[in-house]
Amino acid sequence: MDKEAFFTLHRELPREGPGCPEDVLWAIGVAGTHGEARICDAGCGPGADTEALAEYLPEAWIDAVDLHGPFADATSARCARFGPRVKAWQGSMADLAGPYDLIWCAGALYFLGVTEGLEAFRPMLTRAGRVAFSEPVLLGGAEPRAVQEFWAEYPAITDVAGIAARIATAGYRLLDTRLVIGAPWEAYYAPMEHRIAALRAEGVSDAVEAVLREGETEIAQWRAAPDRIAYLLCVVEPE
Repeated sequence: MDKEAFFTLHRELPREGPGCPEDVLWAIGVAGTHGEARICDAGCGPGADTEALAEYLPEAWIDAVDLHGPFADATSARCARFGPRVKAWQGSMADLAGPYDLIWCAGALYFLGVTEGLEAFRPMLTRAGRVAFSEPVLLGGAEPRAVQEFWAEYPAITDVAGIAARIATAGYRLLDTRLVIGAPWEAYYAPMEHRIAALRAEGVSDAVEAVLREGETEIAQWRAAPDRIAYLLCVVEPE
């Protein structure tokens, strides 16, 4: 895929994956994160969840990190109203300093692998530190063709039990889970549909048009099975 064309589509989207503020609120409640906690949003994208973390935890200090520099810049601009307690920069989630009371990683841990990512995060946590992450999940039973096609490029996808096993292998305890399904995906794809239409109206290159078609295919696959395509949001702590 042409990266420049990809980011032409994604440049002005409010978020880079399914989710909603309620997911963040649930996770910090399970994790027991409060007060002047130190938090990292690992793989922050354009900062939708960073903003929610800052709003729900008004005394927390938050670092937001993303490999794509423009996303880190977008997060900085989006969260400027929170002042110095929110800082965003370009970097790898595998090289965080910490220590953090909570590492939030929405839809990005699979780049490292669940087990590998959690092992990498362990030295970055405080003694009582916890990790909240979301991971693609199969819901069990016969999967519709749309689900199979949607996850075709992620052969490592597994079910709830498989994710739990990867968490245990990393030496973590699973505290609770929540399905990210339905409305949080609409919150991601509806703005993408509007962005595709706006770009087409302006006129685009062949490379960008190819990316737009891929985006439309992905959206169509999700719309064909919105009750079967999900992430599992997990809150975990080291054993």
